[in-house]
Amino acid sequence: MKLRSYKINLDRIGITASTLCAIHCAALPFLITVLPMWGMGFLANNAVEITMIVISLFLGIWSLSSAYRKQHHRITPILILIAGFACIAFGHFSGIGFLEPILVPLGGFTITLAHFINLRMLKSCPINHQH
Repeated sequence: MKLRSYKINLDRIGITASTLCAIHCAALPFLITVLPMWGMGFLANNAVEITMIVISLFLGIWSLSSAYRKQHHRITPILILIAGFACIAFGHFSGIGFLEPILVPLGGFTITLAHFINLRMLKSCPINHQH
C-alpha cells in the first residue's frame, strides 16, 4: 500500500481565503437584508470580518515570508501583500463610509494577487534554496 504525501500549499489556501474575504466584503452590502432569512446573519457580524482578515494576514505573512527567505528572495509579493492590507485597514477603519465597500474588496483581491505572484515565483525558481 502506497501512502501519499500531501504538502500544504499556503499560497493556495491564502488565495482562497483572501478571495472569499473580498467576495464577502463586496457582496455583504447587497446581501445584508436577505442573510437573516437564509439563516446566515452571522456573516454580517464584525467579528466574522475581523476573523477573516486576521486569517488572511497570518496566512500571507507565513507563506510569503517563508518563500522569500527559503526560495525566491524577491520582495514584490510582500509589498503587494502590504498594499492589500493597507487598503483593507484604511477602508475598514478610516470612518469614511463610502470607501469601505470599495477598498476592502480591492484589498482582498490585492492579497490574492500577492499569493498568486508568490506561487508563480516559487514555480519558476530553478533551484530550491532551502537550507
